[in-house]
Amino acid sequence: MTFGAADPIAATGIQGDLASFAAMGCHGLSVITSILIGDTTRIEDVQVIDADWVADQARVVLEDMPVAAFKVGAIGSIENVSVIAEIISDYPDAPLILDPFLSAMPDQGPEGEDMLIAIRELLIPQTTLFVTSAVEMTRFAETWREPSTGDLIATDAMRLVDMDCEYVLVTGTPGDAHEVGNILFDESGPIRQDTWQRLPGSFSGAGSTLSAAIAAMLASGVDVPTAVYEAQEFTHAALANAHRIGMGKLTPNRYFWADGPEAGPANN
Repeated sequence: MTFGAADPIAATGIQGDLASFAAMGCHGLSVITSILIGDTTRIEDVQVIDADWVADQARVVLEDMPVAAFKVGAIGSIENVSVIAEIISDYPDAPLILDPFLSAMPDQGPEGEDMLIAIRELLIPQTTLFVTSAVEMTRFAETWREPSTGDLIATDAMRLVDMDCEYVLVTGTPGDAHEVGNILFDESGPIRQDTWQRLPGSFSGAGSTLSAAIAAMLASGVDVPTAVYEAQEFTHAALANAHRIGMGKLTPNRYFWADGPEAGPANN
């Protein structure tokens, strides 16, 4: 089950998650937290869904069928953080993949800071795997420490682990300009570091493809370190075969494997 924004171009959010789940062989359930207005260039506006509607969407489905994993994406409001945290707490055996930062969302001002604190206090302690970019991690960390220009990625990740988050995956870590580096942390520190060739172009939905693929594999019983690596492989292939469906950013092709041998490097 994924909680997130409805994206009209299906690059990210609910539609992107459902495509990734299906590509990984899972049936996805969705709870919409907000409705986006936008295209491949930018998100112009957001309509947040009332927290009671968010809760009702989830509760009705959860009373009808079992859920093997939860993914939480863009949440929309502090009230939504609260109701989602309450719902998740009723299913402690199901892994939670938390990927709440959609960088293209309009700035929420002071309320955005309060929402980060709510995420930290209510969702982080229930999280199996927190997925965040290095840039987003720095912003999130400033809810508990003073701003710094130093490289505090490892320190910040371990602080989240101390808050009872089991694993933290930080993407886009500093390194070679021609590569993308991702680091996975657990209570013992960094447990895997992967680098991938940086692909040309600007993409919409890369991060959500990664977190959704991880969620699907955890739902299938794969352990976290293996799921993280295999989801990175899947995401890199989806980006290598991305579509230009509009005049803006490229959209990941989650069904690259169905395109035949001519699909390119992703099939190798």
